[in-house]
Amino acid sequence: MIRLTEFSHGAGCGCKIAPAVLDTILAQTTPSRPDLKLLVGNAERDDAAVYDLGDGTAVISTTDFFMPIVDDPLTFGRIAATNAISDVYAMGGTPLLAIAILGWPVNELPAEVAGQVVEGGRQACVDAGIPLAGGHSIDSPEPIFGLAVTGRVDIKDLKKNGGAQVGDVLFLTKPIGVGILSTAQKQKKLRPADAMLATEQMVRLNYIGPILAKLPYVHAMTDVTGFGLLGHLSEMCAASGTAARVELAAVPLIDSEVLDYYLEQGCIPGGTERNWASYGQHVQLGSERAKWLLADPQTSGGLLVAVAPDRVADFTARCAAGGHPVQPLGEMCQAGAGARIQVV
Repeated sequence: MIRLTEFSHGAGCGCKIAPAVLDTILAQTTPSRPDLKLLVGNAERDDAAVYDLGDGTAVISTTDFFMPIVDDPLTFGRIAATNAISDVYAMGGTPLLAIAILGWPVNELPAEVAGQVVEGGRQACVDAGIPLAGGHSIDSPEPIFGLAVTGRVDIKDLKKNGGAQVGDVLFLTKPIGVGILSTAQKQKKLRPADAMLATEQMVRLNYIGPILAKLPYVHAMTDVTGFGLLGHLSEMCAASGTAARVELAAVPLIDSEVLDYYLEQGCIPGGTERNWASYGQHVQLGSERAKWLLADPQTSGGLLVAVAPDRVADFTARCAAGGHPVQPLGEMCQAGAGARIQVV
């Protein structure tokens, strides 16, 4: 049996370049020509680019790809595609089509296995109601798969990671812990009983995004992926000019006891330390366990949503009706001289 994770040095969104390193890479020296139709671009550090079409709608453009996070090729393709499509949902948009990105070690792994990866991506696209319309492939030393996705959104419903207001209540539509479990699998420590815990979360589409985007009391939204909950919340705070308070006990976890077991086994992704080195100076923690959980890189994670406090009951009811039960995990606070994020 081929184990795809043995052919890559990283896994899923844990492969992402750390935020601080990314800042260096994206430092701009060539002046850009201003384009007033570009509603969201690289400067915003949001989930996708958004371009005004001039008719009250905008096109959303995004890409995401990574190395295997599971061994099964069909499941890997499905997870990678689901993760890429999520960026459109996180902006409040509806996906229209996707094209595939495939890197494959053709002398190491059979072409038929690559075909299964692509088929998994096609399955996710079918679930999202869009065609996998083409793509590009290269001979690569490690397996890589993902999508470039195009979507559309009514501009009035566009949700950015900025826009959160002081007092807003924070929600997350999927539990976290994927990075820990994926590392356990890569280290061959994952117990059979826990084998599907992460996968079940990663293959779930964030289709509820455009539904939530139509709610005027949803002030900001982003998806939680490789930078971990703290990293993406830090970006939301920076973009909104706020701080945040997170209650650790209220953060949804895949399974608290299971995650603690693997942390004791040393199953901490390398991405966790890279994440913390990038933004730890902005976070005040109550325990080291909080760091391992909240800086854990997620793959195909949930939507982090900032909601007006007087509409929490309606929001939670709508999420439950849409198959995404949620509970408050914290709130946005006034920015000040203290830490950007306080975890209690």
